Amino acid sequence: MKSGHLQETDAAYRVYLYIFYLCAAVMATGTAYGVYATTTEWLENGTYVMGEVVHNTTVPFENFARVSTWIFFSSVVGWYCVSRIGWKKTAGDKITGTRMALLQLMLVGFAIITLYEVLYNFTVLNAQIAAGVVNGAVPDIDRLSVAYPDPDRPWNLVFATKIFLAGFIISAHALYLSTKPRKELG
Repeated sequence: MKSGHLQETDAAYRVYLYIFYLCAAVMATGTAYGVYATTTEWLENGTYVMGEVVHNTTVPFENFARVSTWIFFSSVVGWYCVSRIGWKKTAGDKITGTRMALLQLMLVGFAIITLYEVLYNFTVLNAQIAAGVVNGAVPDIDRLSVAYPDPDRPWNLVFATKIFLAGFIISAHALYLSTKPRKELG
């Protein structure tokens, strides 16, 4: 009898594997560009806004998707692909007892922290937009930042919201997968 779980011999396995490799390449390229551009900005100006460069750069052409959107999209899709092709690494009795309990507690912690950060950044973003509108000028939403947690290294609010939302989706999905009935190897 054929298993209902994805096996290495299934055609879909290769699709998930190739999409994962594509997502990994997009994440690595976007991150490398962000590190390079932020380092360049730091060396030229002595300051930077975390994530502003990758959020305000559009790819593949003007007014299309931003690099931060590509990173967000590819991290969530890449995680899903990994969860589909890598299920045998955690299936059955590979992670049990104390190790599984610690893993689940860690995932609960990650989910809580990232959800808080999403709500915090989104709330601050909305407050800054509202403050600008009240003062009579709609601010450039893509350049709004918050000097938190370090005043010398502010974060772009849209970038922070996207990155922490991806972290929340991934950690919540991993928690869900860790609590559902274990798949049988076979």
